[in-house]
Amino acid sequence: MTIKYDQNGLVPAIIQDATTKNVLMLGYMNKEAYQRTLEIKKVIFFSRSKQRLWTKGEESGNFLNLVDIKNDCDNDSLLITVNPVGPTCHTGTDTCWKEDNNSSYGFFSTLENVIAERVANKDASKSYVASLFSKGINKVAQKVGEEAVETVIEAMDNNDKLFLYESADLLFHYLMLLQAKGFTLKDIEEELKSRHK
Repeated sequence: MTIKYDQNGLVPAIIQDATTKNVLMLGYMNKEAYQRTLEIKKVIFFSRSKQRLWTKGEESGNFLNLVDIKNDCDNDSLLITVNPVGPTCHTGTDTCWKEDNNSSYGFFSTLENVIAERVANKDASKSYVASLFSKGINKVAQKVGEEAVETVIEAMDNNDKLFLYESADLLFHYLMLLQAKGFTLKDIEEELKSRHK
């Protein structure tokens, strides 16, 4: 890999969780830190304040286990994916931006939160979600079944727009059913990961 180190012999190293894809921290590497990281499979930085190599976690035990290293299009910064052991920041937080290192499913996570808020609000006159939840889990499950059948029917047709529409309905109602049963997408991810082993 070609790496363009700066005038001080350093390159920025962005640390990203391999699973959650969250950015955990930013550090700097020199050639020796890069080589040692490849050798021991734990991320090693060059400390600008201490002017020496340091292995992340050498004191706390919160190591960054190496998964992959990529450089950017200009070869002057690194993206290092890791499996973190414990919190990454020296302050004890998951990231150096004081964020939790939780899985995010993009808009699906937003939708899970909206469903939870509408269920908590319980105003069935103003919310379809609250209205359906007020009828009980059997009605929520029934709606998932109906949407599944409609999705299958549209899958056998040639109208892709209707297929996507029904697929969206199915997924939306499935997210409601998950919450009605007390689960989230994270639980489904864990189940699928256990099967993948």
